[in-house]
Amino acid sequence: MTDARLLGPQDYRRTPWKNGGGVTTDIAHDGEIWRFSRTPITAPGPFSDYAGFDRMQVLVGGRGLVLETPDGEIDVRAPFRPVRFAGELAITSRLEAGPVAVLNLLGNRGRVALDLVVLDAGASRQLGAGLHVAYCPDDGAVVQVEDERHALAADHALRLEQAEGAVLTCKSGRIVMGSVTCVSR
Repeated sequence: MTDARLLGPQDYRRTPWKNGGGVTTDIAHDGEIWRFSRTPITAPGPFSDYAGFDRMQVLVGGRGLVLETPDGEIDVRAPFRPVRFAGELAITSRLEAGPVAVLNLLGNRGRVALDLVVLDAGASRQLGAGLHVAYCPDDGAVVQVEDERHALAADHALRLEQAEGAVLTCKSGRIVMGSVTCVSR
């Protein structure tokens, strides 16, 4: 039986950026091992150093985010296209069309593996081992897991545990799902 828990803004925590440049809203987290968060980027600047962590990010508000690295650009200009990069990569953000909002999934690469996907209405995903957070970034969504439907308002989420083998279907709207799986040591 899947353990499902609805989350809303009252459950989230606000965390200052490591570099002092802003604040992120942690939707779900496990201390210093992993976190799934929403962050406004209102001005260009350097990203915090997360050496030893993997990071995934997806643009959920605005357009025109470019991540400049020593090896070239990471294109995050278009919404709802996840990107992956190493936490120790030196990154400076560039905003081509004003402020944006992103969802971040980051995790200690020696302890967890990450996946970040966008599901539009009608899309399904079989859930593997680990923890999954289905987040509604905009106008509301309905998701179904096994025989249970869950309505998610904008900025609300569904945290799923013990869901291995279950199928999650986005019945309406759009969700961004972050998945965290423990890795063997």
